[in-house]
Amino acid sequence: MFVHRGLFAFLPAVLAASLGSFLADQVFFALGRGFRDTAYVQKIRAKPAFKRALAVFDRHPTGFVFAFRFLYGLRTISPVAIGTTDLRASRFVLINAAAALVWGATFVTLGYFFGQAIEALFGRLHLNAVILCAVAVLVIAAWLAHTITARQRKAREQRGTPDG
Repeated sequence: MFVHRGLFAFLPAVLAASLGSFLADQVFFALGRGFRDTAYVQKIRAKPAFKRALAVFDRHPTGFVFAFRFLYGLRTISPVAIGTTDLRASRFVLINAAAALVWGATFVTLGYFFGQAIEALFGRLHLNAVILCAVAVLVIAAWLAHTITARQRKAREQRGTPDG
């Protein structure tokens, strides 16, 4: 929508969206890879969404790495799940980069071409309202990250395991 309104140029918006998606997935993959043998990740591996992601991955590894960002319900857990597999990190980087570019281009293009319809649906948002919403999302995300980290630290302390 920002491209549609002329606030961002098309190509930089695609690159920014793609880079954000790529980096987030690389972090989640690295977390899955780095912590795959811990009790916490083993517990997560037992969850149905995680098992579904791995079952699809086992059948179509390249396709799954490329497509997971487009699949509702598998977007966040998938790179963690892939990190727990034996897929080479270098292969993940290449597929993830290509998929992130396709994803970024797709969603920026949809926002551009359907920006008018989106604005009609939600009413004309003023830039201040958009900025306020973005700040609110960032504050909520920071609070959630702090809360999750504090709970994990408390659980480690209760188990008597060292921090880290």
